[in-house]
Amino acid sequence: MKFLEQISERAKKDIKTIVLPESSDIRTIKAAATVLEKGIARIVLVGKEAEIKKLAGDLDISKAKIVDPETSPDFDRYADALYELRKAKGMTPEKARELLKDETYWGVMMVKMGDADGMVSGAIHSTADTLRPALQILKTAPGTKLVSSFFVMIVPDCEYGNNGTFVFSDCGLVENPSADELSEIALASAKSYENLVGGEPKVAMLSYSSYGSAKSDLTQKVVEAVRLAKEKAPDLLIDGELQADAALVPSVGEVKAKGSPVAGKANVLIFPDLNCGNISYKLVQRLAKAEAYGPITQGIAKPVNDLSRGCSAEDIVGVIAITAVQAQRS
Repeated sequence: MKFLEQISERAKKDIKTIVLPESSDIRTIKAAATVLEKGIARIVLVGKEAEIKKLAGDLDISKAKIVDPETSPDFDRYADALYELRKAKGMTPEKARELLKDETYWGVMMVKMGDADGMVSGAIHSTADTLRPALQILKTAPGTKLVSSFFVMIVPDCEYGNNGTFVFSDCGLVENPSADELSEIALASAKSYENLVGGEPKVAMLSYSSYGSAKSDLTQKVVEAVRLAKEKAPDLLIDGELQADAALVPSVGEVKAKGSPVAGKANVLIFPDLNCGNISYKLVQRLAKAEAYGPITQGIAKPVNDLSRGCSAEDIVGVIAITAVQAQRS
């Protein structure tokens, strides 16, 4: 069974409500229709009902709940709650009411108030515009130092990783992590792999060097991140610094990192900065024709997930299913 089918079947076992604030985008409407048809999740579309139905045309979204913030009976309740949450940061009642006219803020408040279990956005909004409200309103999960993101990558006809399935992190959020932040990203990504893909994570901390073949401030950051991660989670299979080929290909790993428990077997790839991560996932997606689900957030108190603005309707379906499964575990 393919990854998306597995996640969808898990989502169906405990149906969650996912809010989609980007109802002016046809990809979102198509995804909503598919999710409702397959019974993956309950869907809330944010916007004006007449406009949404006109855009949908023959697509069946009759089972979706449509909410217009400006006419919703919950508007005052949400505005009061947002003011109370943020008044120490300078929020005023007037500002709260103005922010709630923004579909993304409204969607996050639905999650905060328990009227939805998760949110998916980003098809027409930047990562910053999608995640800023979530970080302001939902904040981080208990015991979490850092919010980061990952992609589930499904590479066709691939013998590496878990039959071509990988977690790539961080490809969408933390621009230039310190060694400690990089270790936190690695630990969170290992848990995300366990929760969504299943099986044992084998985490490779990537660099342009393998086991000291080069030495610089860049490689030493990764070396230190590996040390910290092992200290925090001694039972986790994690190693580095490793070049990508050493992490993935057994014969190369044996030469470049002999004796490594991860080299040649990695299924979780941790990139040293956002440049590397973002470029790498897009290259794999486009050149290897891989499925790329994300960026999925890890570390927010409740699941709010971003989309690439180049996503397809099928990509959105996948992220909705993942968000629903994350909500089951929240």
